[in-house]
Amino acid sequence: MIKEAIKFLFETGIDPNERLVEFTDIDNNDRQFFIDDNGRASEVRPYKQLATSTFNLNTLSGLVSYIKSNLERQGKSFYLHVFDERTVILKGLLNGEGDRETLVAANAIVPNFEYEYFHGAEELIIALQSTFTKTGDRDLLLKVIGNVKEENVRNTGDTGFSQAVTIQTGVASADDVKVPNPVTLAPYRTFLEVDQPESEFVFRMKDGPRGAIFEADGGAWRNQAIANVRDYLMVELMEELENGRITIIA
Repeated sequence: MIKEAIKFLFETGIDPNERLVEFTDIDNNDRQFFIDDNGRASEVRPYKQLATSTFNLNTLSGLVSYIKSNLERQGKSFYLHVFDERTVILKGLLNGEGDRETLVAANAIVPNFEYEYFHGAEELIIALQSTFTKTGDRDLLLKVIGNVKEENVRNTGDTGFSQAVTIQTGVASADDVKVPNPVTLAPYRTFLEVDQPESEFVFRMKDGPRGAIFEADGGAWRNQAIANVRDYLMVELMEELENGRITIIA
């Protein structure tokens, strides 16, 4: 913009110094204005050297490595925003034009599991082992689902708070057991570098046999997941936090 304005002034035989006005505003920013033939002023803005694309990552460890490498924007400070349990964004400070640069976005890859849907026994057993971390209640559910007798699920004892089903306990024996409720489980729902938050779920069974898991904590686990991500970053980036290069917002 500055080069174009000066070129125009020279081509029209006008001294650029007569048309460029400089002053310092109340925020102590140096600004330039170009005055045209009609007396109208247009601000000459500096070229914005902002990143045109965001560097996308999928792990917290990759994000930490990028920050510690200090290859770009040396001497600059940044905000590290834990946006939610699956997203962390590295942003620059506001520049003179009111823009904030986004340098890196880390997006967690987590397995999918359909809650509030009745899955077949085999499908649910696989899901509990592949998309949930090991807890006592997870193992108890696996035992119940893996041994339930199909013909007895239809005659389930149901109080509204708990269910009773018949499971095979030996080669030729069967016992009635209560389906545990609520259960405490820890699905993979955030970055793998941090502890997966535990939360309560309601487990229900019906004929088939089929079972469904319903979230029962009102989404409070998200706050814990965000705190876990923040704590991990605070430990890994301790030096950058102490020297003021990074500020973590969660």
